[in-house]
Amino acid sequence: MADARIIDVTLDERTILWRSADIEQERRIAIFDLLEENRFAPQRKHPDGYAGPYKLHLRVEEGRLALEIHRADDSHLETLVLGLARFRRPIRDYFAICDSYYQAIRNASPAQIETIDMARRGVHNQAAELLQERLEGKIEVDFDTARRLFTLICVLHIKG
Repeated sequence: MADARIIDVTLDERTILWRSADIEQERRIAIFDLLEENRFAPQRKHPDGYAGPYKLHLRVEEGRLALEIHRADDSHLETLVLGLARFRRPIRDYFAICDSYYQAIRNASPAQIETIDMARRGVHNQAAELLQERLEGKIEVDFDTARRLFTLICVLHIKG
């Protein structure tokens, strides 16, 4: 029986140079929510029929995202590598809108915060759709899983 879900996710800490308290909170929430509920089904069939659950390690190397997929026993299944060129703008836009959001939380009116939050969700949703599109035929993920993975991809791009 297939158990197409992620049971553990880690980020390559070597690529993360600095994280603010706000970004660290985003990372914790994304991982918590991802592990609570997700759909993650690599489409490559394995000789032994393994179909989950999975452990996932994310890293960025030479402008590419590497998704290292492991079995529950930590044995390596496969590594999927995606070019990140199409994600540069969504990542940049997401960082910019998040900065505005964090500043607004500290000193803006509720209406201003809500407007910025709506824009933030819009950028996040578009990026999640792009990630689903880029994973098509490789890994089946639901929308919420794609949103949370995009958040983690952003965390990997923080340069300080």
